[in-house]
Amino acid sequence: MAEHTFNSVAFREQFPAFTSTTKYPDGQLSGYFTMATAYIFPSDWGGMSGAQLQLALDLMTAHLAWLNQLIVAGNTSAAPVAGATIDKVSVSLVPPESKSAWAYWLNTTPYGKQLLALLRILSRGGGIVGGAPEGLAFRGVFGVPRGRMRLR
Repeated sequence: MAEHTFNSVAFREQFPAFTSTTKYPDGQLSGYFTMATAYIFPSDWGGMSGAQLQLALDLMTAHLAWLNQLIVAGNTSAAPVAGATIDKVSVSLVPPESKSAWAYWLNTTPYGKQLLALLRILSRGGGIVGGAPEGLAFRGVFGVPRGRMRLR
């Protein structure tokens, strides 16, 4: 199993928004990469390995760095504002488009959206090649329990 590590030069080439070494020091980006390994296992495994895993880790790193940039700028709202009223203060937020909190959180940055798309592609299951579709069921053809069907 290959353990993936952070490469600041390759990361900055891949994500030009983080090229400023004064705004994003290597140590800070390395810290975000360490945080990313809490969300995505950094060693090759059957589901993700090689370049795909490195891309996923780098996208999570960029997502976390982008979120921190928003927090530092004072934008702590998770939902976009749909409308606001000044007199008798009223604010309406856009409801989340995602079905899960994980997908909603990833959809808050452009890098998270890319990561979500990558994870969805990699998480698709395989299909059945050959055989009858009942092969995965508890019951066989005509609802008879498997192994009890008698041929006349």
